[in-house]
Amino acid sequence: MIGGSAYGGQKAICCTSDLAKLGACAEGSVIYRPSQVNPGWPQLFVASFDGSDLIATLPSRTIPVKKTGMYNMYFIHCDPALAGLEIDGKTIWKNPTGYLPGRMAPLKNFFGLMSFAFVILGIYWFYQYMKFWREVLPLQNCITLVITLGMLEMALWYFEYAEFNETGVRAKAITFWAVTFGTIKRTVARLIILIVSMGYGVVRPTLGGLTSKVVMLGGTFFVATEILELVENLGTVNDLSGKARLFLVYPVAILDASFIVWIFISLAKTLSQLQARRLMAKLDIYRKFTIALAITVLVSIGWIGYEIYFKSTDVFNERWQYAWIIPAFWHALSFSLLCVISYLWAPSQSSMRFTNDASEKFDREDSLSLIRPRPIVSNNGWSVASSTDAKAKKNTDSVTSFDEDDEENKRE
Repeated sequence: MIGGSAYGGQKAICCTSDLAKLGACAEGSVIYRPSQVNPGWPQLFVASFDGSDLIATLPSRTIPVKKTGMYNMYFIHCDPALAGLEIDGKTIWKNPTGYLPGRMAPLKNFFGLMSFAFVILGIYWFYQYMKFWREVLPLQNCITLVITLGMLEMALWYFEYAEFNETGVRAKAITFWAVTFGTIKRTVARLIILIVSMGYGVVRPTLGGLTSKVVMLGGTFFVATEILELVENLGTVNDLSGKARLFLVYPVAILDASFIVWIFISLAKTLSQLQARRLMAKLDIYRKFTIALAITVLVSIGWIGYEIYFKSTDVFNERWQYAWIIPAFWHALSFSLLCVISYLWAPSQSSMRFTNDASEKFDREDSLSLIRPRPIVSNNGWSVASSTDAKAKKNTDSVTSFDEDDEENKRE
């Protein structure tokens, strides 16, 4: 145990004058107590300055670790005369399976499995795409892009973790591209869900004036997410994350919430339009899509609550064996939603019936039916309702009657 407190006050690592008066320690020394669980720990190594020397060298040491657990190294100076001391050097940590930290090691196998899962999804999707390439819609081209980016992202993450585990050094170029492909994939996926929710290509041919707003939201989300991911993955691996990173999390969380609110508002409008027009095939797909999104959002909210609980109750990373599940869950959840979208909008011979052609025709029919029939007063004083549909029906009846008369004449 490292640190102590005087009179139940704030915990201190260095022995203060108040603690020294209690006889608990010597002023200016490091406070620590031997562990009852792991005998011989914590271990203390001292570097001393001889005479007027400005540099003190700590000899290289190899410390064997015989018990699995979380081990932290602290460089501490408690002597007030050492104010402004600078520490330069490096530590090398290696587990039996490689250089990956214990909380990150399972992610290597996870990204390998995710790469395989994306390959399976890609085979299914590209088979459908090539089989019905004449029926492919612009929306399905966007889904193809997301699947391709996902395959690249998972493969790059796997190679990045494998390289890190082998050499002990993160391959920054691979990490940068893995982060960038992942950010592009998340941005494009959110934009696809948003424009689909708006009914683009189904009940409306264009987004109209909303295009600039959609692009602006997507661009802002990309920049905020890219910065956050680069800071988290290209920086020093640190089990005790600094509070400064929280300021990068807030913008991403706000933009994600904006996407969710806009998506569900748009979905409600699109479902109402499809129900009013009785486009049952499209309505069925959108209902399934809405249920999948709702389940995803509810699961996400529940997992965020668990993540907050996990991190707040595990300040010293005592449950480090399960820390990898937190980031892995988000990848698995987004992949599951992508599978649902791929299933609902997979290329098929009937893809074209989900375009906006039928809805445009229905719009024209709606506009005709909304025209109020105008009464026409005939010569004999009767009032007759006339409309375009009535006229068309009358003309059809006349043609049919004429054809029937012709037939009868021929028979005679």
